[in-house]
Amino acid sequence: MANIASARKRARQAEKHRRHNAALRSELRSAIRDVRKAIAAGDKKAARTVLQRASGVIDSIADKKIIHKNAAARHKSRLAIRIKAMA
Repeated sequence: MANIASARKRARQAEKHRRHNAALRSELRSAIRDVRKAIAAGDKKAARTVLQRASGVIDSIADKKIIHKNAAARHKSRLAIRIKAMA
C-alpha cells in the first residue's frame, strides 16, 4: 500500500477509473450480444435497428479509448457483414 498521500490518492483514482472502464466494457459486450441475438432470431430489420443502436455505444466507448478505434470498426464491420449475409 502507498505511504505518500499523493500515491494514496492516485491509487483511489486508479480504482475508480478501473471500475468505470469495466462498466463501459460490459456495456460494449452487452450491445454486441444484443446484435448477435437479433441475428440469431433471423429478423433482418430488427437486427439492423439493434446494430444502429450498438454502433453508437461502440463508437462512444472507442472515443473514450476503452477500446481502440480500429477494434471498434472491426466489431461494427463484422456485425454488419453478418446482417447482410442474412436471407
